[in-house]
Amino acid sequence: MPEIDSIFWDIGGVVLTNGWDRNSRKAAAEAFHLDWEEFSDRHELSFPAFDCGQITMEEYLNRTLFYRPRSFSREEFTAFMFAQSKPLPGSREVLDAVTTAKKYFVGAINNEPLELNEYRIQAFQLRRNFLVFFSSCYVHSRKPESTIFKVALEVTQRSAERCIFIDDRPLNLESPRKLGFNTIHFQNPDQLKSDLAKLGVEV
Repeated sequence: MPEIDSIFWDIGGVVLTNGWDRNSRKAAAEAFHLDWEEFSDRHELSFPAFDCGQITMEEYLNRTLFYRPRSFSREEFTAFMFAQSKPLPGSREVLDAVTTAKKYFVGAINNEPLELNEYRIQAFQLRRNFLVFFSSCYVHSRKPESTIFKVALEVTQRSAERCIFIDDRPLNLESPRKLGFNTIHFQNPDQLKSDLAKLGVEV
Protein backbone atom coordinates (compact mmCIF):
# COMPACT_ATOMS: atom_id res chain seq x y z
CA MET A 1 0.00 0.00 0.00
CA PRO A 2 1.35 3.49 -0.85
CA GLU A 3 2.47 5.50 2.17
CA ILE A 4 -0.18 7.88 3.48
CA ASP A 5 0.67 11.56 3.08
CA SER A 6 -2.75 13.24 3.42
CA ILE A 7 -5.66 12.92 5.84
CA PHE A 8 -9.02 14.55 5.15
CA TRP A 9 -11.61 14.81 7.91
CA ASP A 10 -15.31 15.38 8.12
CA ILE A 11 -16.06 17.88 10.90
CA GLY A 12 -19.66 17.42 12.11
CA GLY A 13 -20.05 14.03 13.76
CA VAL A 14 -16.28 13.49 13.93
CA VAL A 15 -14.55 16.54 15.45
CA LEU A 16 -17.60 18.57 16.50
CA THR A 17 -21.28 17.86 16.90
CA ASN A 18 -23.34 18.34 13.75
CA GLY A 19 -24.03 21.98 12.99
CA TRP A 20 -27.76 21.89 12.28
CA ASP A 21 -29.10 18.34 12.31
CA ARG A 22 -32.54 16.94 13.09
CA ASN A 23 -31.91 16.87 16.85
CA SER A 24 -30.87 20.53 16.84
CA ARG A 25 -33.91 21.50 14.79
CA LYS A 26 -36.18 19.53 17.12
CA ALA A 27 -34.68 21.39 20.07
CA ALA A 28 -35.26 24.69 18.25
CA ALA A 29 -38.87 23.78 17.54
CA GLU A 30 -39.43 23.15 21.24
CA ALA A 31 -37.53 26.21 22.45
CA PHE A 32 -39.24 28.60 20.02
CA HIS A 33 -42.65 26.85 19.95
CA LEU A 34 -42.55 26.12 16.22
CA ASP A 35 -44.91 23.93 14.25
CA TRP A 36 -42.50 21.04 13.65
CA GLU A 37 -44.12 19.73 10.46
CA GLU A 38 -44.24 23.16 8.85
CA PHE A 39 -40.70 24.05 9.89
CA SER A 40 -39.35 20.65 8.82
CA ASP A 41 -41.02 20.81 5.39
CA ARG A 42 -39.63 24.27 4.72
CA HIS A 43 -36.19 23.21 5.97
CA GLU A 44 -36.07 20.17 3.68
CA LEU A 45 -36.87 22.32 0.65
CA SER A 46 -34.42 25.09 1.56
CA PHE A 47 -31.46 23.36 3.18
CA PRO A 48 -29.71 21.87 0.11
CA ALA A 49 -29.24 25.37 -1.35
CA PHE A 50 -28.18 26.72 2.06
CA ASP A 51 -25.68 23.88 2.51
CA CYS A 52 -24.15 24.50 -0.92
CA GLY A 53 -23.71 28.25 -0.46
CA GLN A 54 -26.45 29.12 -2.95
CA ILE A 55 -28.52 31.06 -0.41
CA THR A 56 -27.46 32.95 2.71
CA MET A 57 -28.50 32.28 6.28
CA GLU A 58 -30.79 35.31 6.06
CA GLU A 59 -32.53 33.80 3.03
CA TYR A 60 -32.75 30.39 4.73
CA LEU A 61 -34.34 31.95 7.83
CA ASN A 62 -36.72 33.99 5.68
CA ARG A 63 -37.89 30.82 3.96
CA THR A 64 -38.17 28.62 7.03
CA LEU A 65 -39.26 31.04 9.78
CA PHE A 66 -39.56 34.73 9.05
CA TYR A 67 -42.07 34.55 6.22
CA ARG A 68 -44.50 35.67 8.94
CA PRO A 69 -44.18 37.55 12.25
CA ARG A 70 -42.53 35.69 15.14
CA SER A 71 -42.32 36.29 18.88
CA PHE A 72 -38.51 35.98 18.72
CA SER A 73 -35.84 37.79 16.75
CA ARG A 74 -33.61 36.57 13.96
CA GLU A 75 -30.62 37.23 16.26
CA GLU A 76 -32.06 35.03 19.02
CA PHE A 77 -32.64 32.16 16.63
CA THR A 78 -29.22 32.49 15.01
CA ALA A 79 -27.56 32.45 18.45
CA PHE A 80 -29.45 29.24 19.23
CA MET A 81 -28.24 27.67 15.97
CA PHE A 82 -24.61 28.52 16.72
CA ALA A 83 -24.92 27.24 20.30
CA GLN A 84 -25.67 23.72 19.03
CA SER A 85 -22.02 23.30 17.99
CA LYS A 86 -19.86 21.58 20.60
CA PRO A 87 -16.60 19.58 20.53
CA LEU A 88 -16.82 15.80 20.60
CA PRO A 89 -14.82 14.41 23.55
CA GLY A 90 -11.56 12.76 22.54
CA SER A 91 -11.75 13.47 18.82
CA ARG A 92 -9.94 16.79 18.87
CA GLU A 93 -7.06 15.19 20.76
CA VAL A 94 -6.63 12.67 17.94
CA LEU A 95 -6.78 15.45 15.36
CA ASP A 96 -4.28 17.54 17.35
CA ALA A 97 -1.89 14.58 17.54
CA VAL A 98 -2.05 14.06 13.78
CA THR A 99 -1.51 17.78 13.18
CA THR A 100 1.42 18.23 15.56
CA ALA A 101 3.21 15.22 14.05
CA LYS A 102 3.69 17.43 10.96
CA LYS A 103 3.93 14.35 8.74
CA TYR A 104 0.65 14.77 6.87
CA PHE A 105 -1.30 17.23 4.80
CA VAL A 106 -4.46 17.69 6.90
CA GLY A 107 -7.65 19.07 5.36
CA ALA A 108 -11.41 19.09 5.90
CA ILE A 109 -14.09 17.81 3.54
CA ASN A 110 -17.42 18.71 5.11
CA ASN A 111 -21.02 19.67 4.40
CA GLU A 112 -21.88 22.96 6.10
CA PRO A 113 -23.68 26.22 5.27
CA LEU A 114 -21.41 29.26 5.01
CA GLU A 115 -22.29 31.14 8.18
CA LEU A 116 -22.29 28.02 10.37
CA ASN A 117 -19.04 26.83 8.82
CA GLU A 118 -17.24 30.11 9.41
CA TYR A 119 -18.56 30.34 12.97
CA ARG A 120 -17.31 26.82 13.73
CA ILE A 121 -13.90 27.42 12.13
CA GLN A 122 -13.43 30.55 14.25
CA ALA A 123 -15.04 29.42 17.52
CA PHE A 124 -13.19 26.10 17.66
CA GLN A 125 -9.91 27.33 16.14
CA LEU A 126 -10.04 24.77 13.36
CA ARG A 127 -7.41 26.63 11.33
CA ARG A 128 -4.80 25.34 13.76
CA ASN A 129 -5.49 21.85 12.40
CA PHE A 130 -6.72 22.17 8.84
CA LEU A 131 -4.65 23.61 6.01
CA VAL A 132 -7.69 23.81 3.73
CA PHE A 133 -11.48 23.50 3.97
CA PHE A 134 -13.29 21.77 1.13
CA SER A 135 -16.69 22.70 2.53
CA SER A 136 -19.93 22.32 0.59
CA CYS A 137 -20.60 26.06 0.94
CA TYR A 138 -17.31 26.84 -0.88
CA VAL A 139 -17.21 23.99 -3.39
CA HIS A 140 -20.97 24.19 -4.15
CA SER A 141 -21.18 20.41 -4.03
CA ARG A 142 -22.12 18.12 -1.14
CA LYS A 143 -21.16 14.71 0.08
CA PRO A 144 -21.97 11.97 -0.83
CA GLU A 145 -21.47 13.20 -4.42
CA SER A 146 -18.03 12.56 -5.88
CA THR A 147 -17.45 16.15 -7.07
CA ILE A 148 -16.36 17.51 -3.69
CA PHE A 149 -13.74 14.74 -3.38
CA LYS A 150 -12.49 15.24 -6.93
CA VAL A 151 -12.07 18.96 -6.27
CA ALA A 152 -10.07 18.17 -3.11
CA LEU A 153 -7.70 15.94 -5.09
CA GLU A 154 -7.37 18.35 -8.01
CA VAL A 155 -6.71 21.44 -5.88
CA THR A 156 -4.21 19.75 -3.55
CA GLN A 157 -2.65 17.63 -6.33
CA ARG A 158 -2.76 14.60 -4.07
CA SER A 159 -3.02 10.95 -5.07
CA ALA A 160 -6.18 9.32 -3.71
CA GLU A 161 -4.26 6.13 -2.87
CA ARG A 162 -2.12 8.13 -0.44
CA CYS A 163 -5.11 9.84 1.19
CA ILE A 164 -7.40 8.89 4.07
CA PHE A 165 -10.92 10.27 4.42
CA ILE A 166 -12.68 10.02 7.80
CA ASP A 167 -16.47 10.37 8.15
CA ASP A 168 -19.15 9.18 10.56
CA ARG A 169 -21.65 8.28 7.80
CA PRO A 170 -21.00 5.16 5.70
CA LEU A 171 -22.74 6.63 2.64
CA ASN A 172 -20.25 9.51 2.58
CA LEU A 173 -17.38 7.01 2.33
CA GLU A 174 -18.61 5.31 -0.84
CA SER A 175 -17.66 7.97 -3.42
CA PRO A 176 -14.13 8.60 -2.08
CA ARG A 177 -13.52 4.84 -1.84
CA LYS A 178 -14.42 4.48 -5.53
CA LEU A 179 -11.94 7.26 -6.31
CA GLY A 180 -9.20 5.33 -4.51
CA PHE A 181 -9.19 6.98 -1.07
CA ASN A 182 -8.53 4.90 2.01
CA THR A 183 -11.57 5.45 4.23
CA ILE A 184 -12.35 5.23 7.93
CA HIS A 185 -15.87 5.05 9.33
CA PHE A 186 -15.60 7.09 12.53
CA GLN A 187 -17.39 5.63 15.55
CA ASN A 188 -15.31 6.77 18.52
CA PRO A 189 -11.82 8.18 19.19
CA ASP A 190 -10.24 4.86 20.26
CA GLN A 191 -11.53 3.09 17.17
CA LEU A 192 -10.27 5.99 15.04
CA LYS A 193 -6.75 5.70 16.49
CA SER A 194 -6.80 1.95 15.88
CA ASP A 195 -7.95 2.33 12.26
CA LEU A 196 -5.38 5.05 11.60
CA ALA A 197 -2.66 2.77 12.96
CA LYS A 198 -3.76 0.02 10.56
CA LEU A 199 -3.06 2.48 7.74
CA GLY A 200 0.36 3.36 9.15
CA VAL A 201 -0.64 6.57 10.96
CA GLU A 202 0.49 6.47 14.59
CA VAL A 203 -1.10 8.91 17.06
